[in-house]
Amino acid sequence: MTFPEWKPPKSLSVVIPVYNEKKTLPVLLKRVENAPTLGLEREIIVVDDGSTDGSREIMRTLGTPYQVIFHERNRGKGAALRTGFRHATGDIILVQDADLEYSPEDYPHLLRPFIEDKAMVVYGSRFLPESAVEAMSSMTKAANHVLTSVSNLFTGQGLTDVHTCYKVFRREILLQITLQEERFAFCPEITIKVSEIPGVRIREVGISYHGRTYEEGKKVGIKDGFRALWCYLKYS
Repeated sequence: MTFPEWKPPKSLSVVIPVYNEKKTLPVLLKRVENAPTLGLEREIIVVDDGSTDGSREIMRTLGTPYQVIFHERNRGKGAALRTGFRHATGDIILVQDADLEYSPEDYPHLLRPFIEDKAMVVYGSRFLPESAVEAMSSMTKAANHVLTSVSNLFTGQGLTDVHTCYKVFRREILLQITLQEERFAFCPEITIKVSEIPGVRIREVGISYHGRTYEEGKKVGIKDGFRALWCYLKYS
């Protein structure tokens, strides 16, 4: 599999899947607007995945630099990201959750490997020494360790955090793969499929993380963990 001759990236697409995030969405969008992008032109794609809490009404007021897309029913994070990826035009495509667990101020760390080291895929890890993690439960840490270890077994990547939100890609990488998962199993699916592209290694950089509880709106659950394990068998 061959890629076009490498050229320095000029533009960034930030893809934000949204489902019932009225409380955090306005603050998150303002931080994404103001986040440093190392000179890359910014495009923000917001995909509402059938919200019922007023998030859609907030999104209907957005103008430039936003592109807003609505799903008529809730289909899942993976489905929302597929929609966003189809509409993204940037040289670099970055996944951003809407819940304020991940900080847009980390964009320079995520983007620098693409500009300086010709990276093709970069994940933001919560578990590197330079990472700054707040409020992560021991159960979440253990689950991430198990799932990441399984991922490394199937992909040979040697990652520390496969289920991080911050996944960043050269656009040509996403054009090489077809995604199917509707919910949070997007994470193992895309990691497996990227790892199957010859010569592509996933880089990791440390990020900050401010975890929230299920009472505060966290949505991923035990069933998603079992689905992730199944995906390693299904797609490998």
